[in-house]
Amino acid sequence: MAVGPTTRRRQLGADLRRLRELKGLTLEEAGARVGISKATLSRYETKGGTVKWPAVDALCREYGATDEERLALVELAKGCKIQGWWRSLADPIPESMNLMLTLEDEVVREDHYACMYIPGLLQTRAYAEAVHRASEVQCEEREVQHMVDIRMKRQELLDRQEPPRIWAVIDEAALRRQVGGAEVMREQLGRLLTLAGRPHINVQVLPFACGAHAATVGSFAFLRGQTSELDVVYVDLLGGGLFMEKTEELERYRLAFEYLSAQALDFESSNDLIYRISKEP
Repeated sequence: MAVGPTTRRRQLGADLRRLRELKGLTLEEAGARVGISKATLSRYETKGGTVKWPAVDALCREYGATDEERLALVELAKGCKIQGWWRSLADPIPESMNLMLTLEDEVVREDHYACMYIPGLLQTRAYAEAVHRASEVQCEEREVQHMVDIRMKRQELLDRQEPPRIWAVIDEAALRRQVGGAEVMREQLGRLLTLAGRPHINVQVLPFACGAHAATVGSFAFLRGQTSELDVVYVDLLGGGLFMEKTEELERYRLAFEYLSAQALDFESSNDLIYRISKEP
């Protein structure tokens, strides 16, 4: 069976292309500077085949990348053949190299199960700020705003001319948890109802009454590409996130989401419950 590009490989290709374009070089010009062909560099950028880390290092130097960017991309190149990826919040990765932005540039559908908080793509800014302040208690306010800016940047995909299908199953606990206070929650639940009215966004609520279910271990997002080879599961964990792409892992989460959706309230009943909760004192 053919093996698709790993998340590392996709990140590497997108960032090499971004750096080259910022430098204003063509594929032919950039390749000539480091002694590789236009075809080879094109393959590097389009995530196809193997990549040599010394070439990546040389390209970064020609592009004028910062040492932080260069070292990060060299590490990506060294690990391109490995499936799965733990990304720590402590990793020195610039905002422009945020992996979720790279992955979501290619998705056609995202399935989210949220048990703790409203999914990031559907959050208001005030709600997102409250989440990050609580989760990253050691971060300065500047860092909190930086992370929230990235989240807001991700939300731009909802307004594309052809946006991806977003399907969110949200645990009732996430709707009732008072994040940021009553006013922030009212705004957030109102935003959720507004987004649920869009034709490409489905929102279901998993009520307390359903009891045990298929994802008691926690929240996750299933990012689906135009082909199954581009599918990735993201699990948000304390201190970072885990990207999974092995076939058996993807199948496990695909089935879990199907079960969750089957157990959740239908769309109309979900909207009714969200509305009722938003009106509670």
